[in-house]
Formats: sequence, C-alpha cells, structure tokens
Amino acid sequence: MARAVGDLLAEFDAELEDEVSIPPSWNVAPTDAVPIVLERLVDDAAGARQVRQLHVARWGLVPSWAKDPGIGSRMINARSESVLEKPAFRKAVQSRRCAVPAYL
Repeated sequence: MARAVGDLLAEFDAELEDEVSIPPSWNVAPTDAVPIVLERLVDDAAGARQVRQLHVARWGLVPSWAKDPGIGSRMINARSESVLEKPAFRKAVQSRRCAVPAYL
C-alpha cells in the first residue's frame, strides 16, 4: 500500500475513529497490517448515522473456532464459488465485511 492516510480518506469519503499509521508497502504478505474501510453505525448528538471509517487490520482470517491465532496466516484466500460452504469463511463472509484498498 503506497497511499497516504489522507489520500485514502478522501478516496473513500471516510473518517478516522483512531489515529492510524500505514507504512508504505508494495507487497502485502499474510499477517501484515493493511488499511481497511468499514461502514459503521455511529450514534451521536445528530442521531444515528452510517459512516465509513479507515482502520488498520492484520491480513488473514482467524476463524472463531481456532485455538491458535497463528492460523490466520494460512487463511488468506477464499474462492467466491465456495466461500459460503467452507466453515472457516461462512460466518465471516455473512457478517464481517470490509473493503481492502488495492492499487495497481
């Protein structure tokens, strides 16, 4: 990821919940920190509203049944044809979605 935080915020019309630091990287490997964009429901003085937020997450998926978080380095790819059939990905794909910015 070679984009600055400000560029990502502008590109996705997002805001920051917490201050994030994203070091430049042109090769993302399992367990690396990567920027993600989430949509969250925020309740403030103006009422409930949906906002996009930029976060940093670790690349990989640790299934809820995993005893060791190290399995996340092996859970990095899912096939769209079978993602709902695989126990490791099924629950996450239904409720824990985000956008991962990638640029060529």
